[in-house]
Amino acid sequence: MSQTKVEAPFVENNRPFRNILINGDMSMAQRGTSFASVGNTDSQYTLDRWKFTEEGDFGAAEITITQDTDVPTGEGFAKSLKCVCATADTSIDSGTISYIEQRIEGQNLQHVAKGTSGAKKMTYSFFCKSNLTGTFTIAFFDQDNTRSFTTSYSLASANTWERIVINIPADTTGAFTNDNDTSFIIQMNLQAGTSKSNGALATAFEATAQGDRAVGQTNFFSSTDNNWYITGCQLEVGDQATDFEHLPHDVQLQRCSRYYHPLSYGLLSSAPVMFGLAFGGLDGSNVGSDNVMFAYNFPYPMRDAPTVTVGSAGSGTGSASTQYISEYACQLYYTSNGASNVWLKNVVADSEL
Repeated sequence: MSQTKVEAPFVENNRPFRNILINGDMSMAQRGTSFASVGNTDSQYTLDRWKFTEEGDFGAAEITITQDTDVPTGEGFAKSLKCVCATADTSIDSGTISYIEQRIEGQNLQHVAKGTSGAKKMTYSFFCKSNLTGTFTIAFFDQDNTRSFTTSYSLASANTWERIVINIPADTTGAFTNDNDTSFIIQMNLQAGTSKSNGALATAFEATAQGDRAVGQTNFFSSTDNNWYITGCQLEVGDQATDFEHLPHDVQLQRCSRYYHPLSYGLLSSAPVMFGLAFGGLDGSNVGSDNVMFAYNFPYPMRDAPTVTVGSAGSGTGSASTQYISEYACQLYYTSNGASNVWLKNVVADSEL
């Protein structure tokens, strides 16, 4: 019997986990799928790992951010991040800038070799759609060394999905710190005042200059008719944009849960809930008199010891507090004022950057 050896086709840069970003396909939304009228001094995280941030006097402008099903055809995406101008503002304060951002830990960037003679180029690619066809800007911030690279892109056609590819130059100045804090930030600008846009876009990494951050930026908040969608966001080492790296749902959830995790033993009235039992002395005395304890092990280690918050409580009157919090587990302690059991709703652990 003869055998024929078939060579597998070579696929350049097809290594796993090449996408440095998390939730670039906008599939994870643990906080919710709709965030209405955000703005006017209100920065917040929306879809997992993606944050809307404003700086300066934002005025009356407000934005609504949702997880949407409008996606580019044939690319394997099911979700996008959609921004809609909820309240317009055409009088932009000079020091104002707003953007959608993702922050990246330094320990996830060591292979970039930034700050060495072997520093590598990176490529940022994403799909974008908007009714606006003007100039949009992106800033790439090295937070460890206060350096940045800024650039722009334009959409050729209104209301049409397009893939944008940005080449990020290598930087031999300033290494990323090897820890679990923010080292690199991608900021996709939506609006900018004159003091954030009166300089020049960079051709290489430079000491951060405020006037260079968003030169030529379109004002997304010029009209409530405006919308802007993104999905398929990928940051990778090298000067070529590869196909988007689709990850299994469970892998994506695990990566997102490192930063944000709803604590739950089940559901009560469609809300995540935890149940606890009162405890007293070893002889059974004082059971139900005051103390209810909830112990919870996080399914995956979090980035750092999180902030744990309680939405509401029932079956007793009193107050909840947290103790013994680490990146692995936490304990909630509830003074129940006589109840033998109690539930806590919408408890979340937040360890975002």
